[in-house]
Amino acid sequence: MRFILFLTTFLCLCGSARADVEFVELPSDDKPVPAALYRPVGSGPFPVVVAMHGCEGLKASNGAIRPPLDEWGNRLAAGGFLVLFPDSYSSRGLTAQCRDKVPKIRPDRERVTDIRAAREWLQQQDFVRKDRIALLGWDNGAIAVLWAIRPNLEPDDEHPDFRSAAVLYPGCGRLNETAWSTRVPTLILIGALDDWTPAKSCEQMVAGARGRSARAVMVKYRGAYHAFDRDNQPVRQVRGVAFSSNDSGRVTLGTNLEARADAFKRIPQWFSR
Repeated sequence: MRFILFLTTFLCLCGSARADVEFVELPSDDKPVPAALYRPVGSGPFPVVVAMHGCEGLKASNGAIRPPLDEWGNRLAAGGFLVLFPDSYSSRGLTAQCRDKVPKIRPDRERVTDIRAAREWLQQQDFVRKDRIALLGWDNGAIAVLWAIRPNLEPDDEHPDFRSAAVLYPGCGRLNETAWSTRVPTLILIGALDDWTPAKSCEQMVAGARGRSARAVMVKYRGAYHAFDRDNQPVRQVRGVAFSSNDSGRVTLGTNLEARADAFKRIPQWFSR
């Protein structure tokens, strides 16, 4: 019954419901990583989602958290999750990286370091359920999550590992080439028509991991392009991105209502298992 009430709250969240958001700093080997923290109602301890922004960055040019990420933060917080968004770019003096063929911040290096810093900081907080910290990511952030949950990066401290992971439209090409597998249950959501991060590479990656991996589930949405979970974004073509399936620099993105609704339902269910 408690789970049903949680899910109903998550699905019925109206646009005016907003979580308390505060900004914190995560200690790191280099310098502190700023992060946005969405708090649910109550004193906790709360299950946590560490959410990794995509190549556009965490914040828009006006300094506000980008609306698609803000919506996820508010929805998850309304469902009882504490949501932590590490800001991998502004902490290093950078903005969007979608057009950079040689990224200054790599998803398999610096962004994995940020994921590690987030976990270490959360393990020190008394309002956190230490055994229920999950990972969530979009495009570049999704790639970082998939690198971070590989078996060779299992934490070597006494604290619980991440409980699970969910990613939306990751680029799986290089991960597939390196014989990816995961140590935690992992959910991958991607559009069948995605021409930025094609589904085929992720299908091959998941198939190749069978028999030597924790559970990995992939959902491919028919008729959906990249960024299908965004609210009220007409399908359109964007030019000048660093990578695309046909190397043209042109990609398609926009809302798919069925895929969006399913993602908002499926991901909190996955984290609540």
